[in-house]
Order: sequence, then C-alpha cells, then structure tokens
Amino acid sequence: MILRYNLFTILWAAVILLTTLLPASSMPSVSVWDLLSFDSFAHAGMFAILCFLMIVGMSKQFSYPKLKHHAVLSSFIISLVFGLVIELIQFTLIPGRSAEFMDVVSNTIGCVIGIVIFKWIYIL
Repeated sequence: MILRYNLFTILWAAVILLTTLLPASSMPSVSVWDLLSFDSFAHAGMFAILCFLMIVGMSKQFSYPKLKHHAVLSSFIISLVFGLVIELIQFTLIPGRSAEFMDVVSNTIGCVIGIVIFKWIYIL
C-alpha cells in the first residue's frame, strides 16, 4: 500500500534524478548568484514538490502506522538524504558535475516550503 500512495512521489523523484544527473554540457548557463540563481530556485521548487508529495503519500498509507504518524519528519529526512545522495553522485560519477553546498541549502529550503504548503492545505 505504501507504493500505491507514493507513486507520484516515486515518479517525481525519478524526474529529479534524471534532471540533476545530466552532464554539465546539457545544462543551461545561468548567473552565479548562488542562492538567487535560477538553479537554486529550480532545486527548491523540485524539492518542495517532492517533500509535499511524500508527506501526502505517507499520511494516506496505512501499512506503516509510525510512518503515517511521523509523515512530515520522515519526508523531510528522506528528501534531504535523497538530495545529499544526488550531490554525492554528481561529485563522484558524473563528469563535468560537482557537488555544491548551495544546492543542499536550496533543497532544504524547498523541503521546508513543501512542509509549509502541506500544512497550509491540509491542516488550516
């Protein structure tokens, strides 16, 4: 049942994985303003959607009651670990790509935004 309720989460995670692991030559060139760059907003947006979808999926499933009860915290941690793994893969396996601290910061900000949106929609 957990897969059934997290299908959109899995599909979105696959989209994130594919787009973030593209070789650097296929990436558009953007300004180097770190947190205010298009890249940072893209990371934050993708991880906001990922965290939101994961919270919704985990809170609807009933196979794992503890996971359902701690859906927000679990989704936040899983999303952050996913982002860190992507950065490690970029650093070690993808030629022309490097791990960037600002990407991790943007991912974290996106996860917080996803949590806020979830609480705004489902709790208020």
